[in-house]
Parts: sequence; structure tokens; C-alpha cells
Amino acid sequence: MASNDKEIEKKAKKSDYNADSITVLEGLDPVRKRPGMYIGSTSSAGLHHLIWEVVDNGLDEAMAGHADTITIALLNDGMVEVSDNGRGIPVGIHKVTGVSALETVMTKLHAGGKFGGDASGYKVSGGLHGVGVSVVNALSEYMKAEVHTDGKVWIQEYNIGKPLKKVKSIGDTKKTGTTITFKPDKTIFSETEFSWGKILDHYRQQAYLNKGITIKISDRRSGHKSKEYIYYFEGGIKSYVRSLNRNKTPKNENIFYIEKDIEDSKVELALQYNDEYNEVVLPFANNIYNMEGGTHVVGFRTALTRTLNNYARKQKILKEKEENLTGEDVREGLVAVISVKMREPQFEGQTKGKLGNAEIKTYVEQVFGEAFAIYLDEHPKDAEAIIGKCILSSQARIAARTARASILRKGALDGITLPGKLADCSSRKSEECELYIVEGDSAGGSAKQGRDRHFQAILPLRGKILNVERARLDKMLANNEIKNLVIALGTNIDDQFDISKLRYNRIIIMTDADVDGSHIRTLLLTLFYRHFKPLIAEGHIYVAQPPLYSVKQGTKSEWAFNDAEKEEIIKRLGGIPEEIQVAEGEEDEEDTAEKIEDTNKKALKKIHIQRYKGLGEMNPNQLWETTMDPATRIMSQVTIDDATMADEIFDMLMGGEVAPRKKFIQTHARKVQNLDI
Repeated sequence: MASNDKEIEKKAKKSDYNADSITVLEGLDPVRKRPGMYIGSTSSAGLHHLIWEVVDNGLDEAMAGHADTITIALLNDGMVEVSDNGRGIPVGIHKVTGVSALETVMTKLHAGGKFGGDASGYKVSGGLHGVGVSVVNALSEYMKAEVHTDGKVWIQEYNIGKPLKKVKSIGDTKKTGTTITFKPDKTIFSETEFSWGKILDHYRQQAYLNKGITIKISDRRSGHKSKEYIYYFEGGIKSYVRSLNRNKTPKNENIFYIEKDIEDSKVELALQYNDEYNEVVLPFANNIYNMEGGTHVVGFRTALTRTLNNYARKQKILKEKEENLTGEDVREGLVAVISVKMREPQFEGQTKGKLGNAEIKTYVEQVFGEAFAIYLDEHPKDAEAIIGKCILSSQARIAARTARASILRKGALDGITLPGKLADCSSRKSEECELYIVEGDSAGGSAKQGRDRHFQAILPLRGKILNVERARLDKMLANNEIKNLVIALGTNIDDQFDISKLRYNRIIIMTDADVDGSHIRTLLLTLFYRHFKPLIAEGHIYVAQPPLYSVKQGTKSEWAFNDAEKEEIIKRLGGIPEEIQVAEGEEDEEDTAEKIEDTNKKALKKIHIQRYKGLGEMNPNQLWETTMDPATRIMSQVTIDDATMADEIFDMLMGGEVAPRKKFIQTHARKVQNLDI
């Protein structure tokens, strides 16, 4: 054994968190072959997942009580540096691999302190079940691990997961902790530019979930403004709920909060009601957001409904003959954060979208139910406000049920009585059908004439639909445009939504490129997000991108979808631009062509630019060629990258509070280009 290895082993014996705490399952080779299996994708989401995985090691140390500060720095050349002040990764010789435990952790899949259940490892952990840092190493063209432990500084460097040299000591230290520096492999990732905003949003949330932990984030990249954010929340998820409700009017002034250990798990929960209609419940297991919920959410909802009904009966707010409040009634206007921490989380799917531990349902139901009953007794004014809100919700639900029964009768949803304005397609194969939602009768007329009738259906909207952020279901269904859309989709809505009845595989929003068009698009996206969210989650919603300009020189004609494309075409053609403004309804294509032809006779080199402010300015052939032909059209698929942020933005833009919307507009106004008023 080399003298350096002996020194490593000697130093490692001073800590009970040592080489024997590390368990090895298998090697690293599969990671580079199928990176998507380990980090979800090789796009921007997968790129940022590398940071999440490295930081998770520091959060594991924090949850175990060994660290209180984590630092993340974006460096030049695509490098990222992540530090924590935990115990430091063990550096002693691992008895199975025969090399340093640091090298084992960094280069072996499923090697870490998350296995084996030993008290010196982690009782609670997030990340990829211990594969995180080694996966990041495998997908990085360069990585360096620097460990401060037992009075010494140890380092090792790697290239695509392989160590360049042995672990070695480079000096003394009084600190403890681990610093990982890595550079993602550009041959693996389609993009390697980290998003400052995305990182801030993620770790602001993590700071809420780990109260008392400081997370520092800095941007040191050249070409970027140097900046640093520090997140620290003493109130934890209670502060998180307060933040989520900051633009809303709360119903219960005192935020409910409980934190309790039960068996080998911990349940932490905070909630507050507001005067709006949407439910926001954010569930986490070991700091991992569970988008699809799971057993902790089931336990919470069961206890919430039962406890509120018991209180309402006890206080005789609900009379004997009155029906109990339903789960739907008690969740309107609810904002809650559920955080559970356990030794062996069982997730469904690699993305950990749903928690499956059966015992957690019982733990959450018991802990929350008992504490919430006490809260209601101790805060009678808050309890009265919450119950009053739930009863109003119940009355609205009954009214909505009546409206739905009369409006969305079975025959309509089966396609017998489709909306009169809907120009349906002839195909009945939903997987090939498309529904274009078009702004106005003029654009609707062009779309109906220009479409492929076999698989493309057109539904024109008359003006702007109702802002559903401020309306209950009964009011929504009284709006003709929304009613027609619900009938055309065939899925029904909200709790009766059934995606198997969807009549069109693609729902495409096609509005004008002006302020009104943007507003209508936002109203439609709000409707889909709040009441048809599975359509977005499963990739059925698209936004059409019609061209902004027609650029013509002589007999040549090209389309430009933005200013940059327009300038590129003008530069390539090498002529003199002459912009033609055509008001909607004044001239058709033949008139415009005649004007261009006359102009061309005078100056063949002139380039004629037409700015399209409305889809109605295009004739059917132009609309088909630019926006509806599957072979040439450009569409953006609507996705939910961050549901929490999406929820906050929709609430800010479409909700009742003016101040946050004004602040948002003032902040981002300078970024807006081509604003048509």
C-alpha cells in the first residue's frame, strides 16, 4: 500500500462516518449510454438536474444535522462549483473497492451513504438514491472533488467519470465540508447554458423546505452581471405558505403549522385559505417535489375533510339534515405545503412524481388531523372564516352541477349537438385530429377555407373569453365561448374531466400577433391550466406561430416570423426595403400583388415588406402555407416546467390584485419588443 493511502486510512478512522458507511452496487458505464434514464433528459432540464444532484448531497448532510450552509456558484466556461460545510465525503480506503471511499462515491453507481441503513450514513435523503454525484461525474468532461475532513484537504480530479490521479492530501484545514466543481459534457447535452432564474427559483423553494439552512447562490460568469442571492427562512414551510398567499386575501389570519416526528418519519405541514377559487397543494418527500401527489396527499385530504365536517357539526354550523362538505368544497382557496421525510421513500417513476409509501398516509392523517382539530378549537374566528368559505364553495358546486347538467348534457358531449360555429373535421380518429381555436370570424373564415377538412377543425371565438381566474364553474359555464369549447373538446371539465373522451389530439391556439391576441391567448392558457391541466401535462396544447412579415422582391416571396428573420432575408436579397401597410379588410392578396408588380416595374431591386397585424389579413392559401400546413408550420407546445411558478404567474397576471401585476409589467416592460397597440 502506498504511503499516501496509509495516511488516508489513518485520518478516516477519526470519524464514525467512514469508508465502511459506503455501499457499492454497480459501475458507471450505463450512464453515458442512456443519460435520460438517470437525469430525465439531455435538454435544459437534464442540465440543471446535474446541479440539483450535487446540491442534494449537501442537503442530505443538512437534514442529518451536520451542515447549515450550501454555496452554489456559476463560473466561466460552463463550470459550476457547489460547496457545503458538512462532514466531508469519507476518504479512507473502502474495503470492497480497495480505493479511497471518495473515489468510490465519485466513480461507482449506487455508491453512497444512502444505503445499508447504518446510523453513520443517512436516515433521510433525497437525490437519485445515491447515484447522483457519480452520474454527474459521468456526464461531465471535467470534475474536481475537494474534501475538508479530519484536519486535511483532499482532492481528486476526473474526466468523464474516470479519475485522473489518486486521491491526495494538499494541506491542512480547520474546516469541514465538500466542494464539487464540474463542467457538463457538451457532447451529451443539447445546451450547456445554465439559467440563473431557474436556479434561484429551485433553491428558494429548497430553503423553505429546510428551515434554518442558508443557501448562497452567486453568478461569477464573465459577460453576466455579478450577483449573489442568499436564502434563509427561519419559518420554513410556514413562510412558504405566507409567500404563496402574498398577493391574495387570506381567510384565516393565523397560518396553521405542525411539525412532528412519528415512528421513523417526520411530518411537517402548513396551510392557509384565501378568498380565491383555486387549490394549491405542494407535496414534498425528502425535499423532492411530487407533482402527481401520493399517499401523503391522500392522508392530508382525508383528514382535512373529516376534521372540518366534524367541527362544523360540533358547532352546529352544519344542520342535521344538511349534507357533509365534500373534498372539493374544503379545497377551494386552499394553499398548503406538505413535507414528509422518511428513511425509505418509494417513488413511482424516475422523476419521483408520486410517493407510494402506504404508511405515510396513516402518519399524515393522524398527525395533521389531531393538530388541525386543536387549531380550529383554539382559533374560532379563523375556523368560522374557513367553514364559511367551504359552505359557499358547496353552494357554488351545487349550482355548477345544475348548470353542467343542463348545458353539458350527455348528447352534446357525445358529439350529437356540437357548437354551431365549430367547423368539424371529417375524421373520427382523435389521434390524427386537430382543433384550431381562432380569434374572430374573419380569421375563422380564412382558416375554414384554407384547412385540410379531413383532420383540421376550426372553432372561432367571439372576442375575449371570461377570465376564469376570478370565476367559479357555474359562471364559467354561462359563458358561451367557454361552453362551446368544453362541448367541442368532449372531455367535460374539472372533477368530471375524462381525457379518454378527447376528440382532438392537438388543440392549437391561433391568435393575432398584437396585444389583443396575446390577451386572448393568456385567457385560454389560464382556462386550460386551471380546468384542463392534463391536456397541458400530456402535451395536447399548442400555440400557432403565424408569420409577422411577407418579404417580396420581384417574383420571389418569403415569410419572416420575427424581426431577426426579416433582417436576414433583406440582407440576403440585397435590395432596398419598402414597407407596405395593409389594414385588415382593405386589400386582398391580388390587390397587394398588383401594387407590388407596379412598383417592381419602377425598381426591380426594391424589397416589399408587409407587416401582418391580424390573421384576417391573410387569404386562405397564405394561412394554410404559413400556419396550418403540417409540413411547413411552426408551433410551440405548451408545457409545465415548473407548476409552482406557473401557478404564481397565472395568479399574478389574471388575479384580482393590481399591485403585483403592475410591478411585473414595470419590471419586464423593457424586454418587450414589437408591441402593437
